Amino acid sequence: MKPIDRVLDFLHLNLDDRQHQQLLTFGQWLATEAVAAGGIGSGDLSRLDSRHLADSLLFASQLGPVAEVWDLGSGVGLPGIPLAIVRPETSFVLIDRSGRRVNLARRAVRVLGLENCQVEREEIGSLTGPAPALVARASLSPDRLRPIAEHLLSPGGVIVTGGSWIRRPQPEGWVAIEIPEDVLGQPVWLLKMRRS
Repeated sequence: MKPIDRVLDFLHLNLDDRQHQQLLTFGQWLATEAVAAGGIGSGDLSRLDSRHLADSLLFASQLGPVAEVWDLGSGVGLPGIPLAIVRPETSFVLIDRSGRRVNLARRAVRVLGLENCQVEREEIGSLTGPAPALVARASLSPDRLRPIAEHLLSPGGVIVTGGSWIRRPQPEGWVAIEIPEDVLGQPVWLLKMRRS
């Protein structure tokens, strides 16, 4: 079973044919256009499914039902675009400061026909909330994300960030969620924080 299929099974998500095709198309787009433009390193091609697509989908396990999610430091659309594909009822705002990456993410959104996804070029420090939910994958450390999340999140809002593929992270103020080893072939941790 492919890593994406194991994650979808773990999340109890049943996708329709269009969503499956969008995930496949996005993976192909990452492997061709995103790599060629330098949005993803060519060394990641062999682990594109597990390290980028399946890993991004894991964030859905901690978001709960929310109307809108901001993806901070989205780059070429990770984790925001895979999440927008599997959560069509949720609006996603992908935010990055790099004009080149923003243009790439906008192109991917157009190619995929994602109507629930917009891409904005902004500095994270200049954003004003409130946001019901935030995700951040490989953009800022948990220590740097914590005050940003406390500033941007609406009361009760959550932020989910990538934790580690190596060992259980323990940053102050965050809850570490372990994803079982059989999902991606090794333990993976996400970090979650809820604003009071």
